[in-house]
Amino acid sequence: MKALFDSDFWHEVFSTLIKNPLRTLLTSVGVGWGVIMLIGMSGAGKGLKNGATEGFGTFATNSAFVWTQKTGEPYKGFKRGRIWDLTNEDMEYLKKNVPDIQYLAPRLQGWRQNNTDNTIRDEKSGSFYIKGDYPSYRKIDPFTMIYGRFINDLDIKLKRKNCIIGERVYEVMFEKDEDPIGKYLKVNGVYFKVVGVFKPETDMSFGGEKEETIFMPFTTLQQTYNYGNTVHFFSVTAKPGVSVSKLEEEIISELKVRHSIAPEDTEAVGHFNVENMFKSMNALFGGIDVLTWIVSLLTLFFGALGVSNIMLIIIKERTHEIGIQRAIGATPKNIIRQIVTESVVLTTLAGYAGMLIGLIGLELINVMVIQAKEANPENSIIFSDPTISVGMAFTALIFLVIIGALAGVLPARRAISIKTIDALRHE
Repeated sequence: MKALFDSDFWHEVFSTLIKNPLRTLLTSVGVGWGVIMLIGMSGAGKGLKNGATEGFGTFATNSAFVWTQKTGEPYKGFKRGRIWDLTNEDMEYLKKNVPDIQYLAPRLQGWRQNNTDNTIRDEKSGSFYIKGDYPSYRKIDPFTMIYGRFINDLDIKLKRKNCIIGERVYEVMFEKDEDPIGKYLKVNGVYFKVVGVFKPETDMSFGGEKEETIFMPFTTLQQTYNYGNTVHFFSVTAKPGVSVSKLEEEIISELKVRHSIAPEDTEAVGHFNVENMFKSMNALFGGIDVLTWIVSLLTLFFGALGVSNIMLIIIKERTHEIGIQRAIGATPKNIIRQIVTESVVLTTLAGYAGMLIGLIGLELINVMVIQAKEANPENSIIFSDPTISVGMAFTALIFLVIIGALAGVLPARRAISIKTIDALRHE
């Protein structure tokens, strides 16, 4: 402990390191580069993860989506390849008989045709996606309302010819800063009153870009365009504490019974859940984190070997000096302490320099990403806020001290193994 406050001790440590600055610098490069790699790769991984998850935004991560596909197995007299539909009655049945459902939102997809305008207002026209929804869909995929409101329960009950429109629809069909509320759009020959304009809060999209979508009450779209009681697909969320995967299995089982589909048929019901998507993504980035640590620690290890080798050279050059120290009373412990301290100081300073360069590099990259997003807000950049955690920086610091100490152990043992008389005779 006394050595920590001994100015002569520290003067000797630093004098030794700066005696040959070029050699010290080149020795430090290996350790510094390892830290730069650790910071850079960790920050890049974090940036990719942030960019990937940023698109989910406020989207309900406990949600699942279900739709119909051709059956893959013959069953109860029905042939393989049978086409079947979801219905309004299915939705009511699931609400009543699957208690783990929190929200259920059926949807109709009124697909637009390419190069054919389906929406008209005075001299303006455009081709947009048409969708029928329930108010509960906003619980799963939230929107920010720029004007007016979203679809409500009265719209559903009274089958009102109301609609809400995406930002892009507003830009095409209305003048800049024009209030669209109460104005009418002619959609596929039928007039609908605009009651809201929305901005998506997430990048997740099903059946077309949300900014180019006109949402109508589900019941209105179903009746107006003669969809009967058909539901194209539906989304659900699980109640708190319930696994979405478990809920998904319950729903699929119930639908198979209701529509006479073979229990073992894996093709008839299309589905996916966001929970599994998040798990897969977290597993992917967890693997990237592990790979980052492995590569960086190996680089640091080889950098430490370089430090150890250079310390061995320094010991050889200082053999006579060490002999004098031993002759005037320096103990093996004193010699080991000094050499290990020199190694720790060298690796720590190199590591801190690498950490500083890495952090500056991440900040520059972050600034460039922000500028790119501001210059082209419509372009999706799957990279955001590359950072490292305080825990990682602290762990790197501890590891630098450890490898520095280990790198000095072998040279120190070599130094004290030399007999005093031999060291004094060394030229």
